[in-house]
Amino acid sequence: MKKRKKGSRDEITGISKEKEFDPGTWQPKTEIGMKVKAGEITDLDTILDSGKRIMEPQIVDMLLKGLQVDFLEIGQSKGKFGGGKRTIWRTTQKKTKEGNKPKFTAMAIVGNKDGYIGIGMGKAKETMPAKEKAIRQAKLNIIKIKRGCGSWACNCREPHSLPFAVRGKNGSSDITIMPAPKGTGLCAESECRKMLAIAGVKDVYSQTKGQTVTRVNLTLACYKALQHTAQMKVKHDYIAKAGIVAGRKAAQ
Repeated sequence: MKKRKKGSRDEITGISKEKEFDPGTWQPKTEIGMKVKAGEITDLDTILDSGKRIMEPQIVDMLLKGLQVDFLEIGQSKGKFGGGKRTIWRTTQKKTKEGNKPKFTAMAIVGNKDGYIGIGMGKAKETMPAKEKAIRQAKLNIIKIKRGCGSWACNCREPHSLPFAVRGKNGSSDITIMPAPKGTGLCAESECRKMLAIAGVKDVYSQTKGQTVTRVNLTLACYKALQHTAQMKVKHDYIAKAGIVAGRKAAQ
């Protein structure tokens, strides 16, 4: 049996680890980037809680250790009678006098399996630039989510699920993610399972409505639902009752 090389893609989960970031090669251009490199900002939560936008992906590379990358299957390869295999590439073609000019679209998610997740989309004339753009955009869109045990059937006060039900909508796709007791697993669509797993959520129920076949809209709806966990205000007594954690730390 061949050993899997370090930094390669995991054959089972599909998740791959990011290469080690070298701060010496980074020349920051924004004020936040300069403070991060100078050591004035040492925690990603400081930036996210202030509401400031992250304009350089190197900021996430430097502040968030153990970052992992995965790609969502938003495309379909050619097959007989339209039954092709799902792929991470969505291909479109433009007809010109010189011939068909293809363009590739990739959708990436990044996270540390501990309360942080980002999603991004990249388009290019070749596959590798599309992947790099998607990863870079996902890092710029990173958010922290609230986790906890909001299931009445569990009440273990551990951050294995969500503290409450959240809903996200994008286009015609609508998804509601609900807390579940320990051991339930991720009862959701396959691409949404990838997103929940990389965010550090282990047990949820889900309900979808609308055109869920459109995976781009469905995954963006799932991302918006997770985003609502951070935006929703929670009473102080419920934080201890549900064991709510915001990102890696206990919620305040």
